[in-house]
Amino acid sequence: MLKPCPCGSNKSFSLCCENYINQTRSPKTAEQLMRSRYCAYTLKNSEYIAKTYAMSKQAGNSIEDIAEWAEQTTWLLLEVIDTDYADNKFHFVEFVATYLVENEVWRMHEKSRFVKEQEKWCYLDGDVFEHKLIKKLSRNENCPCLSGKKFKRCCMRT
Repeated sequence: MLKPCPCGSNKSFSLCCENYINQTRSPKTAEQLMRSRYCAYTLKNSEYIAKTYAMSKQAGNSIEDIAEWAEQTTWLLLEVIDTDYADNKFHFVEFVATYLVENEVWRMHEKSRFVKEQEKWCYLDGDVFEHKLIKKLSRNENCPCLSGKKFKRCCMRT
């Protein structure tokens, strides 16, 4: 069975974001880039995330800082709400991402802005509409990653 793509596209990882992350292909849309960046976070691939920032933002987002954040989080779910390609200079992708830090489930609702540089899409910045704690988990609850296991036997970090 093919591994599903973490971005929620209902495609296999090999037919979706893997080629972007391995840099054998470039995303053709801002949404594809956003989804591949999400996958890179799930895979803790800080180099890809750093490379896909707009040039003006790369200095402020070191690979070390990205790696530290990626190590602290377990990404659970991505929901793309809307894409807006009406602007010739910027494209926008609105999404909700759910993630786990220690025993807390968080939800972040953002509208990201992307720009094309050297014929490739890059993440520029985003407006966060909501970033809130959803739930603190106890050891014996079902894991929010939907594995069917108890939290203590799955994603809980000790």
